[in-house]
Amino acid sequence: MSESQGQQDEDKLSIPDVLPVLPLKDVVIYPFAVQPLGVGQERSIRLIDDVMRGDRLVVLVAQKSAEMEQAGPDDIFKIGTVARVARMIRMPDGTIQIIVQGLERVELGEFTQEKPYLMAHVALKPDTQEDDKETEAIKRNVVSFFQRLVALVQNVPEGVAAATLNLEEARQVVYVIATFMQMELELRQKLLELDSVRAKLENLSNYLTHELEIFELGKKIQTSAQEEMGKVQREYLLREQLKAIQRELGEESEEQATANELRRKIDEAKMPEEALKEANRELSRLEKLPTVSPEYSIIRTYIELLASLPWSKSTGEKIDVPHARQVLDHDHYDLEKIKDRILEYLAVRRLKEERVAERLKREAEAATAEADIEGRTPTQPLQSDEATRQINREPILCFVGPPGVGKTSLGQSIARALGRKFARMSLGGIRDEAEIRGHRRTYIGAMPGRIMQTLRRVEANDPVIMLDEVDKVGADWRGDPSSALLEVLDPEQNYNFRDNYLDLAFDLSRVMFIATANALEPIPAPLRDRMEILELSGYTEEQKLHIARNFLLPKQLEANGLYKEELTVDDDALRRIARDYTREAGVRNLEREVGSLCRKVAKQIAEGRETPIAVTAE
Repeated sequence: MSESQGQQDEDKLSIPDVLPVLPLKDVVIYPFAVQPLGVGQERSIRLIDDVMRGDRLVVLVAQKSAEMEQAGPDDIFKIGTVARVARMIRMPDGTIQIIVQGLERVELGEFTQEKPYLMAHVALKPDTQEDDKETEAIKRNVVSFFQRLVALVQNVPEGVAAATLNLEEARQVVYVIATFMQMELELRQKLLELDSVRAKLENLSNYLTHELEIFELGKKIQTSAQEEMGKVQREYLLREQLKAIQRELGEESEEQATANELRRKIDEAKMPEEALKEANRELSRLEKLPTVSPEYSIIRTYIELLASLPWSKSTGEKIDVPHARQVLDHDHYDLEKIKDRILEYLAVRRLKEERVAERLKREAEAATAEADIEGRTPTQPLQSDEATRQINREPILCFVGPPGVGKTSLGQSIARALGRKFARMSLGGIRDEAEIRGHRRTYIGAMPGRIMQTLRRVEANDPVIMLDEVDKVGADWRGDPSSALLEVLDPEQNYNFRDNYLDLAFDLSRVMFIATANALEPIPAPLRDRMEILELSGYTEEQKLHIARNFLLPKQLEANGLYKEELTVDDDALRRIARDYTREAGVRNLEREVGSLCRKVAKQIAEGRETPIAVTAE
């Protein structure tokens, strides 16, 4: 180190007052730096040729703008570095490669010439070196930051970090580290122009801290990404190994078990050909998808819905007309017109089934006799889909009447008389067509319509579905639900009903739809035309008396924990309640008043009053 310092002192003494100036683009040469440079401009090549014939000294100064081709005195900075050209190599393309060694800072004075190249008066501008503990502490921090940064980046030569530990002078640390760091031109020039070595160290320390934070954050992100990728790869490898082990043991993987379970459900559902083909196609797609795919759960949900629909499940018992009359009479008083219509339907349905069965039997016997004569195997006669639909065609009834006359309860009685499942759909306030037809599967959170959901819930393809409050269906920009009901309630179309979610034909001809409404006027004419209107007028006083005595009073006695012997209500009392305390076409308020009477009696019994208690009109 002493020989090098002595050599630099000797160089400083021999620096002349006027030296050639070589402008550099985006490069700042520091003292102590040994760096290669490329020279391509004609005037710069001439400058190097003249320098090589003399003392080899040249002032290297950065240009203010790299876009300037022929930089003049005003286009370069005033502080530069005097350097010695250690070596020159001429390239085949006419350019020159030189290796320069920075010696000392200089300040440019007056320019003596601009052509053929720049020459100017120069004055040495040594750095101000502080020799205190604070400067030493900053220097050590800078060296430590640089070593940590070298471990993170790949563009710093090996050994440079270790070499900085052996540098004693603070300004050497600054210049060596600044030479190898990729900094902006403004910061590099600022480090050269600052006189105080401590100020240089502080600026370099701030830059290294900032760069270190960025590189460490990037390293952390990269490490996290690699760990996540490694985790995914490890899980994939383990899953593949698990599959191989399961194959060796003859066991099924979780995905294969799911696919086999869905295949079993599809086989048990006894779907029609179109639905079966679609279910198998979707199942084939499912087996090729990974379980983490978003489409996996969508396809699985779709297949599970297909398999859970009652394609061939029916609950209707053998039609017994006398039993049906008993059920209707037990549940409802009067309403003879409605009861007769239901019994007519049942009688016609039974006759059609018996006549078709007899015809098929005769055809089978005829085919057998003909086959015996010809000596071949008899074939069974085919029953056409149209003939089946004629048998299964259900009436679309619409009960119209004021509130409380028994429209909804009548639907339950019809289902009980038929031995079928009963489901109720309230249509009041529905404004979205998708409530009836469902959403298309392309939408997130798509679901089938209420018709399909109801059929899946009752697990039968021939339930009695009551469409309650059909006169209160709304319409807005999302569609008109009443228009969607046209297909559902048309016997000529509903055997081929297509829900938007399923996109498959489902036979609704076996479903008995019963609609209820308080008024006919709000129902659209096309929808009203598809239904058989049965009007339920209000009850007379005698009818209300009969209903209260035989239906409402026993029901309220049981609801309020009373025995029949504990309370007796004469006809005059019931008649007065219906006449003076209720003014309605139905019997809802009458039932409430009877319930209130039973609660008052229950309170008196709880307080110790003796029974029986008789209630009269007085």
